[in-house]
Amino acid sequence: MRFLKTLVSPRGAVFLLLVILLIAIMVLNPNFADPGQIMRYIQRVAPVAIVAIGQYFVIIAGEFDLSQGSLITAQVIVAGNLVGQDDSRTVPVLCLMIVLGLFIGLVNGLLTTLLKVPSFIVTLGMMLALLGLVLWWTGGAATGNPADSFRQIGRGGIRDIPVIEFLPWSVLILAVWLALGIWVTKRPLGKLLIAIGDNARATRYSGARDWWVTTQAFMISSLSATVSAVLLVGYAGVHPSVGRGYEFVAITAVVLGGVVLGGGRGWIVAAVAGAFVLEALFLLLNIAGVPSSLRDAVQGVIIIAAVAYSGLVFRSRRRGGAPPTSPSLGKEPDAPDGAEESSATPALAGEGAAQNDRS
Repeated sequence: MRFLKTLVSPRGAVFLLLVILLIAIMVLNPNFADPGQIMRYIQRVAPVAIVAIGQYFVIIAGEFDLSQGSLITAQVIVAGNLVGQDDSRTVPVLCLMIVLGLFIGLVNGLLTTLLKVPSFIVTLGMMLALLGLVLWWTGGAATGNPADSFRQIGRGGIRDIPVIEFLPWSVLILAVWLALGIWVTKRPLGKLLIAIGDNARATRYSGARDWWVTTQAFMISSLSATVSAVLLVGYAGVHPSVGRGYEFVAITAVVLGGVVLGGGRGWIVAAVAGAFVLEALFLLLNIAGVPSSLRDAVQGVIIIAAVAYSGLVFRSRRRGGAPPTSPSLGKEPDAPDGAEESSATPALAGEGAAQNDRS
């Protein structure tokens, strides 16, 4: 009975939906069941899933990051033009991209937390600024052609593996990035982000530096966009259109995974599963002959439906008097009901005090 309740909960329904979609795809296209095709499917999802991981940390803190897509575009253009055909530039350019990504996240975070500008406005402005710079640099046309050593990060992998035959690097990178994300959720940073999204004032009273914690979420988000850009260079080419709309796809995936807009509740694994559901849904629509121009409409309907469903479930839990649970390691936390200031638990206060001691 508990298993069935989990399946229909906001965080469990995404896994059930993913299984249904994959079965439907296999029925319409039996070749999809081939292990090699499954690997290719995961390879296509990897950039979106990595961006969704970054967006997850921002959303559970009660914020938004609309600059991810434009940052991906900017990083792709940087890689395409600075690497060129010189393999020796691959590592330096990768380091430059990481620094640029962290800087963009730092700016987004500081403007949001210290100047108290809504993150929606800050990241929207950053999105437009980055997009304008890219269009000024490229003139709106494809430019740059990075060396094969750089492209192999996104398109290469380990070959001649039994059963699956080919294991893309992007699949391994996604697995590592998700493992790091789960690890962060188990650390004080992850717990504080959830607490800030649930009740920022109580978290601040506990002694935690909430402005720096939230800023780190934006830096993780921008770093995720940077990793995604490195993968996209491999098989999407270097064009100003690469990366556009990724921020909305990431938000859709996170919401579909049961993460509550406004923060405080969410499971990172379900957010990644939401990215897989989106790709499976779009693939199913392509097989069924539905025009690709309807993808935006489908995303909008998914966001509305997922948010409405989550709202209904959590409202029914309040009426039912479900016992509160504290945020646990890597799992979706259920914030205490009817107690606005209850997020400032003794454990949270200890984490905040420890963080202040380290500073």
